[in-house]
Amino acid sequence: MSDLLNPPPEPSPPRRAKGEPRFPGGPAADPAGSHHERRIRSFQPRRSRVTTGQAEALERLWPRWGLDIDGQRVLDLPTLFGGLPVVLEIGFGMGEATAQMAAADPSTGILATDVHTPGQGNLLRLAERNGLSNIRVANGDAIILLREMLEPDSLAGLRVYFPDPWPKSRHHKRRLIQPEFLDLAATRLAPGAVLHCATDWAPYAEQMLEVLTAHPCYDNTTADGGYAPRPGFRPLTRFEGQGLDKGHTVHDLLFRRNDHPSGR
Repeated sequence: MSDLLNPPPEPSPPRRAKGEPRFPGGPAADPAGSHHERRIRSFQPRRSRVTTGQAEALERLWPRWGLDIDGQRVLDLPTLFGGLPVVLEIGFGMGEATAQMAAADPSTGILATDVHTPGQGNLLRLAERNGLSNIRVANGDAIILLREMLEPDSLAGLRVYFPDPWPKSRHHKRRLIQPEFLDLAATRLAPGAVLHCATDWAPYAEQMLEVLTAHPCYDNTTADGGYAPRPGFRPLTRFEGQGLDKGHTVHDLLFRRNDHPSGR
């Protein structure tokens, strides 16, 4: 898997003319017109350098493996993934861990969503390079995706790895793992599906454990009711390795969606 983690460096693409789309045929800049929706968000779009290889992947592969979260349609996941059970991953960074999980489990489809354009291009490149036909890359707000574009009980799992911890107290309301998010996710997860969160920010891990334990639609898969050991299917990422080198502790939480009626 070393080629997944260490792709060769790429030059930056040429400058665009004024008014020219950033990635013709690729992800939209604001697919759902999110500036019109008044809601506190758990993410901030990050603008960073897109390499030539990433830009080429976005323009060439997006029509085949990418989709914009526009809130205007309901996705047919069985058709999109050829009948595979589908796990939603919210926030995949540069996509190396996603590609490794897809390669290790080709019988599961991964709908990977993020707003980081270089990461979107990189994951598309990794998918093509490694023949990973079980990945689709979604661009935009995961809340809109869950709320407007997915059928009830349509997900076989949900992964939220290293979300922004929003460490300042005044920003805690921006954290993704909140009761309202868990309410929504419970309607889209099939009974028995697992919500898997991981973070290296201890206060956020404590909040995750508290709100998940209190929610009637989720059961902790760990017998003692605490954190779980890192499961073998979740790769150790470079970001995680850097945190471990600094003495951070990574907490995994695996909660199973039960059949409690409040989740319907």
